[in-house]
Amino acid sequence: MMMEPISSRYVVGIDLGTTNSAMAYVDCRRADQERLSAAIRIFSVPQLVAPGETARRPLLPSFLYLPGSYDLPAGATALPWDPSRPYAVGEFAREQGALVPGRLVSSAKSWLCHAAVDRQAPILPWGAARDIPRMSPVEASARYLQHLREAWNHVMAQGPEDEENLLEEQLVILTVPASFDEVARELTVEAASQAGLKKVVLLEEPLAAFYAWLAAHEDSWEHQVQPQQLVLVCDVGGGTTDFTAIAVRSGRSGLRFDRLAVGEHLMLGGDNMDLTLARRLEMNLLGAPGKLDAQRWHQLCHGCRQAKEALLSEKAGKDRFDVTIMGTGGKLIAGTLKGTLTRDDVFQWILEGFFPPVSYHENPQESRRSGITEFGLPYVQDPAVTRHLAAFWRRHEQLLRQQTGRSAPYPDFILFNGGALSPAKIRWRLREVLGQWFHDRAEPGWMPKELDNPRPDLAVAVGAAYYGLVRTGSGVRVGAGTPRTYYLMVAGENLETDADPDTTPTHRAVCLMPRGTEEGYESVLQKPTFAVLTNQPASFQIFSSHTRLGDAQGDLVTLSPEEVTELPPIRTALRFGKRSTAQQVPVQIAIKLTEVGTLELWCRSLHTPHQWRLRFDVRRQGSETPPPSNFSAETVEEAVVHKARDIIAATFSKVLGPGVSEGNPEKLTKDLCDLLEMPRHKWSTSLIRTLADELLEHREGRALSPAHEARWLNLLGYCLRPGYGDPVDEWRLQEVWKMYPQGLRFPRKVQCRVEWWIFWRRVAGGLSAGRQWHIAQQVVPLLADEEPRKKSKKKSGLRLLPQEMHEVWMALANFERLSTDVKETLGNAVLKRILVRRPTPQLLWVFTRIAARTPLYGPADRVLSPQVVTPWIERILVAHPAVTEPVAQMVVHVARKTGDRARDVAEEVLERIERWLDGLGASAEVYRDRLRNPDSALRPEEESWLFGEALPLGLRLWTPEAESSDTSP
Repeated sequence: MMMEPISSRYVVGIDLGTTNSAMAYVDCRRADQERLSAAIRIFSVPQLVAPGETARRPLLPSFLYLPGSYDLPAGATALPWDPSRPYAVGEFAREQGALVPGRLVSSAKSWLCHAAVDRQAPILPWGAARDIPRMSPVEASARYLQHLREAWNHVMAQGPEDEENLLEEQLVILTVPASFDEVARELTVEAASQAGLKKVVLLEEPLAAFYAWLAAHEDSWEHQVQPQQLVLVCDVGGGTTDFTAIAVRSGRSGLRFDRLAVGEHLMLGGDNMDLTLARRLEMNLLGAPGKLDAQRWHQLCHGCRQAKEALLSEKAGKDRFDVTIMGTGGKLIAGTLKGTLTRDDVFQWILEGFFPPVSYHENPQESRRSGITEFGLPYVQDPAVTRHLAAFWRRHEQLLRQQTGRSAPYPDFILFNGGALSPAKIRWRLREVLGQWFHDRAEPGWMPKELDNPRPDLAVAVGAAYYGLVRTGSGVRVGAGTPRTYYLMVAGENLETDADPDTTPTHRAVCLMPRGTEEGYESVLQKPTFAVLTNQPASFQIFSSHTRLGDAQGDLVTLSPEEVTELPPIRTALRFGKRSTAQQVPVQIAIKLTEVGTLELWCRSLHTPHQWRLRFDVRRQGSETPPPSNFSAETVEEAVVHKARDIIAATFSKVLGPGVSEGNPEKLTKDLCDLLEMPRHKWSTSLIRTLADELLEHREGRALSPAHEARWLNLLGYCLRPGYGDPVDEWRLQEVWKMYPQGLRFPRKVQCRVEWWIFWRRVAGGLSAGRQWHIAQQVVPLLADEEPRKKSKKKSGLRLLPQEMHEVWMALANFERLSTDVKETLGNAVLKRILVRRPTPQLLWVFTRIAARTPLYGPADRVLSPQVVTPWIERILVAHPAVTEPVAQMVVHVARKTGDRARDVAEEVLERIERWLDGLGASAEVYRDRLRNPDSALRPEEESWLFGEALPLGLRLWTPEAESSDTSP
């Protein structure tokens, strides 16, 4: 890290927390006149504390309330610097949101690192009614930072002569969890930019907490530590848990510190504890979990958070806390529930569930989980912080041995940070557990020494401000740099296909940047030299590792999955010369670790001035990258694949080469099956994508005849299904989309029209929300009731044939990114057909896909609300009192429990469905399990049924919830 001259009046540290945010600052003009610890001051943030009332508080609660038209008096959200502000941020937002939870945005920081959703899409408040405005996690974070900026400017830069004091003119140190990946860091920087902050540097929160300790002990820290000792920073905040190991070193100028290791990302913190208390209380009040609706559950969680903070505070004056949940509607008073939490109960539940005594070799519990937990966030499966801490130390033990020279390293000191660790009982429990793990390495009765942290709620902001001074050459610097080594997979060097099926797959990669690299570092890899194919789709896969040692920049290495983390792939087409011509260009890779703390990659041509920026896909959803398959596909010899491509070329080429006979489109699939010596349902994903590329290469061949067009659409759709799963699918779908405006070459041929809609159904998973809507808005009016449909035909000139109607319905049902308004319109139309006639299997499938609780690939925020589907379910149960398995299968998928109360139907609805399922006899239990158990996995035949046909071999559907889990102990 280069020392920076002071170019701003203030250095400001901002802790953008999950639950609370804080600011600390140093006046650089006075910093040299007093001790650094005294120079750092807390900025008390002006904020709304009641309707129309502002006050200054040391913390800004990270909550945003979006008022309705009539739920607050006029001027209730007015701020001194913005009388017309239409929303509230801070203390009043938190308190008002507890009363009207459907309008409250919370945990935006947790959403920033939720890879299974589009973090730049308006999805918050999660599960809110359709009439409530929404915003993205990035925008919510930006509004918190905007409030901090405006509040600062209101206090510190009121006059025109104070322009140099504006926050946007200061050096701002913005903290993030150490475990934030590159995408989450980039999104945090984007939020800061949207908030108007110009000079931002990122700092990891555990490191900031340690800097706060250094600031408080600037004259004594050298007398408290010795060389080779280790400091463990344990940071359990509102939404995340972070571990960091720091070593004490001997240097030329005396002792110094180096950050050696950081933990994996753990979405585990005070929010999880609130959920646990709420579930326990719900059990006590109602006899079972899951009985409260989303609104009352939010109220209960808020009450339990208040109870936890009041009862666990060191200054607590009472040992009991009443939690009240108001009734709703006409039962506002009669439906009110009241429960009591005691200090002993809260301590017992939190200590047992989150800080249990465990052995050093005990692994975090894992289980396959198909349901997102409360409020839509993918919390870790195992809530035991102690088990995750043991895994962290074991994972880095070799590194710690090598870096310290200690044969059996253990933490000599522990620094606690985060509101969840404020109670002394919890801190003592963690020290006690560490003492049990390492007493044989130290001495009997040993426990790590606790480094004092009197204000864990403010320490990160204080440490960030101190770090700002460190950047100018003051204070004590902790050697940090990047805690990860970065690698780029070498194309064609994936060893997975060559490995024995019983061994762990590995990857060949080049080291881009070794761990410990400092911010501001720039380099060009001189060796090896790469070759890229321009004007064609390409995917650059980046890995990071906390644990690999000794890899230098440019080293070719073999990586195993357990030692690396996959970052979102960089997908692009490098444009060069004539766009239609693929050219191989020799390039070098340039890499930069920016001063902000984010990673930048470039491809630079060796022979021309061309260079291309490689950007991470910050919009990637976790569902678009399926997990490794449970089954293997047959590998086809390359020469045979080449012959298969020749057959396709011969079928769709307008001009045939010498000696090449024209292919018959009617026989194409059979010819390919004969050549490959396997039926097409056994074709692997890699094979079908290769065939798809050949079909795209000969797209003009579909104009040869109706038979050619029908076969081309059918085979291409089959080879591209389900539209995602391969890194290059995004580019393939870009190419495919170009033909939609052109339409069919033979629009009067029924078979072509049918295949057209089958094609779009098969590739729907690769279509963006905008493209799905573009298609839907053209055909939805044609699917309305009989009379309106006749009018719309005359008006638009569009007309659907009876033979294609069925396929249009199935295509639209697979458009999971459509808005809930469109889905509700479609669902109502299908429901009428299900109720008035004996439903066909196709109609049941369409209704299932439209109304299902868990999408196959789409974002969970596009799932229809329980308020919409509950009346549908009730009408179906009345219309079909004699239950049949096809109807039962549909109802179970439409009502299936997910663990996310914003999507789950009410308990009484589930009970009614269970009574209805009794009519199935012996098989009823299977359906009950699917209905009630979010962990109940889909069988392969169910996956195929939901998708509409068998999936490509080697590819399994992966829902956005697949990585999610329940953390309540």
